[in-house]
This record gives sequence, C-alpha cells and structure tokens, in this order.
Amino acid sequence: MAVGIFDSGLGGLTVLEAVQKRLPEVPFVYLGDNANAPYGVRGADDVHALTEAAVKRLWAEGCDLVILACNTASAAALRRMQEAGVPEGKRVLGVFVPLIEALTERNWGDNSPPREVAVTHVALFATPATVSSRAFQRELAFRAIGVDVEAQACGGIVDAIEEGDMILAEALVRSHVDALRRKMPDPQAAILGCTHYPLVEDVFRAALGPDVAVYSQANLVAESLADYLTRRPGMMGSGTESRFLTTGDARRVSDRATQFMRREVRFEPL
Repeated sequence: MAVGIFDSGLGGLTVLEAVQKRLPEVPFVYLGDNANAPYGVRGADDVHALTEAAVKRLWAEGCDLVILACNTASAAALRRMQEAGVPEGKRVLGVFVPLIEALTERNWGDNSPPREVAVTHVALFATPATVSSRAFQRELAFRAIGVDVEAQACGGIVDAIEEGDMILAEALVRSHVDALRRKMPDPQAAILGCTHYPLVEDVFRAALGPDVAVYSQANLVAESLADYLTRRPGMMGSGTESRFLTTGDARRVSDRATQFMRREVRFEPL
C-alpha cells in the first residue's frame, strides 16, 4: 500500500530517501513536476493549481496519503486545498509541521496557548514564494511567542541544483547566508525551508558556523510520517509498488536524480 510524495522537482528526493530508510516496508510513489519547476518564483494561484493536479494524480495511483515534500506547495497550496475540502478517505500533509514541532518542542496536537521557547532568534532560508507567504511565521505564531524570525528569500539555489550546477548553488548559499547575517548577525537556529537545500546542507552549515543549530526537514518528516501511519494505518492506500513519475523529460530527470542521490533512480513520464 503506497504513500505519495510530491515535489516541484528533485528536492523531495531528500525526503523520500529519509522516509524509505525509516519505513522500508512501505512503497512510495514519487511525483516530480519537473516540467514546471521551480515553484519558488511562481504566484500562489499557479502553485495551487499545479499542486492540486499533482495530488489528484497521486490519489489516482492509489496513494490516499500524499506528502507535499515542497515547502512552496505547502505554503501556497496546502491550507487552501484543505479549506476547499479533501475527498473522504484522502489526506494531504505538508512539511512545515514536523519542523515547527521540533523547533517549539511541542506536538502538533497540543492546542494550548502559545508560550515562550528556548530559541528566540531564527533564520529562515526559503524560496521567494515561501518567504512571501509568511506561512512559516503564521504557523509558528500559533505555538510560540517571542520568536524573532528573519527570512531570506534564496533566489537561484533551486534552479542551480535542478540544472546540476552545484558550484553556482554553493556560491549562492554563501551569498544568501551573508545577506541574512547583515539583518540578523547572531541567529540561534537556521531553518532550511526548502527540500532542495539538504543537497547543499554542508555549505549552509559551514557558512553559518558551529554555533547555529541547523534544522533540515527530511529526517523530521520521516519520523513524523512513521508516527502518523502508526496511528492511522488505514491511510496507506491501495497502491502496491514504488514508482518515480515526472512531468519532465524522464531520461534527463533520471540522470539528474541518479547524480544527486548517488544511486540509480529511474523516472517514468506522465
């Protein structure tokens, strides 16, 4: 019984790898909208329409539960889809929840009033669309008070990663960290708010220095998903095999994915 993983491109493979290690018995269907990537520079309506279409395709593949392994989609489309109504027996979850749970040290089901937390100066690195949505700050405010979040819109990093230009991606990371530090010289924690960013996490860590706690999403999402499926085993869906689907050029996407993940990954065209 399969679980769907959706991303605008290759970044969600970092989440997929973590959840596969945590849940080796579960088949996953990964859908990358590579033909329309990156999402981070698109408008909210555009992101919503593309995300909704991809989620419906994964439901058709037998994935009753779909994880939006894309912060831009989670920020711009998830709440809107949930408010419009998800079909009975289907679920769509985003990647913000496990991150905020870790940062605030409280479970998502804890609906007590916001309270002070240990980390009060947080740097958020994300795509321009995620930053402009302020979705992270909005969700954080429901659970914590007194947290200063300084967001840095990291234009260009996703594009460089998708094109395989890691030298440019690394240079852009250092430039964006420098820009963030001009606004917040001493962050206590840094949120890597894009699932592409684990591919350059070591560059973020080196640029930020050892005194900054770096929160990356893949392992947090994996643990949260394992807990979710333990509590809701009926959400596994009817799919029975793992697949990789793409809206882009399957051969090119497969080559890029194999390069990034350092193992063979073969995509099928939609």
